[in-house]
Parts: sequence; C-alpha cells; structure tokens
Amino acid sequence: MNMQTTVRPSTVGAELVRRAHGRYLSPLASLLLFVAMFVAVVGSYSFASPAQVFLNLLVDNAHLIVLAVGMTFVILTGGIDLSVGAVVALSTVLLATTLRAGWPMPVAVGVVLAVGPSLGLLMGLIIEYFDVQPFIVTLAGMFLARGLCYVLSVDSLPIKDPALRAFGLNYVYLYEDKFIRWTVVLALAAALVGAYVLHQTRFGRTVYAVGGNRQSAQLMGLDAAGTRVSVYAISGLCAALAGLLLAVQKLSGYSLNGVGLELDAIAAAVIGGVLLSGGVGFVLGSVIGVLVLGTIQTFVTAANLDSYWTRIMTGALLLVFVLVQRLVVRKTG
Repeated sequence: MNMQTTVRPSTVGAELVRRAHGRYLSPLASLLLFVAMFVAVVGSYSFASPAQVFLNLLVDNAHLIVLAVGMTFVILTGGIDLSVGAVVALSTVLLATTLRAGWPMPVAVGVVLAVGPSLGLLMGLIIEYFDVQPFIVTLAGMFLARGLCYVLSVDSLPIKDPALRAFGLNYVYLYEDKFIRWTVVLALAAALVGAYVLHQTRFGRTVYAVGGNRQSAQLMGLDAAGTRVSVYAISGLCAALAGLLLAVQKLSGYSLNGVGLELDAIAAAVIGGVLLSGGVGFVLGSVIGVLVLGTIQTFVTAANLDSYWTRIMTGALLLVFVLVQRLVVRKTG
C-alpha cells in the first residue's frame, strides 16, 4: 500500500505563524517601528532628501553597528559585555598615540585590532574557567580599558595620517548626490560577516545552542566552553574596529570617547529582538535596533529638544521590547 504524506497548506501557514510569533516577532516589530518612526520624522520636519537622511543614519552610527554585531554574539550565549565602550575609547587613544609616536599606519591599526580581542579573550577565559559572572568580569574590563586610556593620554590627540583622514572624510556616491562614507561600507561588511558566521557556520550554530541550553549543547558534543570564550574575543575585535571607525570619523583619539556606548549596543540588540537570556536573535535585528536609536536622535535634533530626551525615549522603548520578549517567552515556552 503506497502511502504518501502530504503537507497541508493550513499546516504550513500555522507553522509560519508560530515562527513569526516566536523568534521573528521582536525583529519584525522593531522593523515596523523603525519604518513608522522614520516616516513620521521625515514627514513632520520636511527634510529635503529623505534618502540622504536614511544614509546619514548609517554614516553617524557606523561604529555602533559594528559594536552591536559583537554584542549580539555575546548576548546570544546568555552573556553581557560592559567593556566595549571603554575598548572603543582605548582604540581611539591607542591609534592616535602610536601614530603620534611615528609608527607606520598599518602597524598602528594592527596593534589596535590586536589589543581589543586580546582583552576580550582574557575576559572570556576568566568567565569560563573561573566561573565568574560576565557582568563582574566585563565591568572590571571596562575600568581597566578606561584607565589605560588615561595612562596613554588625558588630552584629545589629533589624527593626521593622510590615508586615515581620506578614509574617514571621503564620500562614496551611490547615485546622483546621495552618499555614504567608507566607514559605512566597512560597518555593513562587518554586519554581513557576522550574519554569515551565525547562520552558515558550525560555530554560529553552536553559539545559538549554547545560549539556548548549554547542557544540551555539551551532550551533542559541541564545544560550549570554547564558544563562550570566543564570543568575548569577537566582541573585543568588534569594539576595536568600532574604535577605529570612530577615530577616523572624529579624526582624534580621546579618553572620554565611547562613554555609554556599551549601553547603546545592548539597547540596539534588545530592541532588534536579541533575547537577553540567550539563544534567540539576529545580527540584522541588531542593525535595525541601531537605526531605531539613530532615528530617535534625528528626531531630538530636528525638534530642537534637549539631549536627555534621547535617553528617555530609548529607555521607554527598551522597556517595551523587554516586556514583549517576556510575553514571547511565556507563549513559546
């Protein structure tokens, strides 16, 4: 007797709805929120070029996009990294200091890109093998990195290297007079690489497995310990790269750069649908979260409001998305 299993359209539809109400609900909500906010801001203040306003969001937040990518890896394992803002500042100061000392530009950039992941690797090893809470270890890393900034210099140091200045200032024209900068190209490339690693590699699948249920991941033979250490090294690398982007954007290194950036990166990830308990989220969602935060800043600037309104609105949105995540967990749990 030949029996065939047919998939009913209603079954497929129910599965899609179930998935949309699970891991995809929060990213979709953040995307709809971004579109609604962007249209409202652009429509209310009659910007001359809405397309350029959108591109400016990318230009102004290129460093935060890279930072949010690294934070996504960490939060997906159920961890947190409070050191990234200080590592951004350290990267800017280290770059400016080494260039001022006469180091070749490629060597100075290489040192910056080595220090960030090294600090992240150290924190990851302490978290994993000494069983210390990530909050405490990365808080210590934040103080360490910020203190090193002051050791190197307490003053703002200019960056005069011609290649870095050209990278930070030159426009990349997309069509007609619409432009971005090379920092955006590098930030989007980092986001694409992060998305590929998470969704198309064994390491990425292990990250999700460890965040979902570490014991089950270990029973499946996955390297949970190595993965947990690696995500902090990745976060450190992203923080160092973000520091380079911020340095060439401001053309200076300063020990007070990046204050509060770690909170912005966490907020962007959460608003973009990354679950704080781990195991659920997308890099693309974190990028959307960055755009939401950028739109809030654009509104505050256009409306000529005090800067603290940016924090108030960000806090309100963050609370809403955390509550949405709790509801999603209860329904799918």
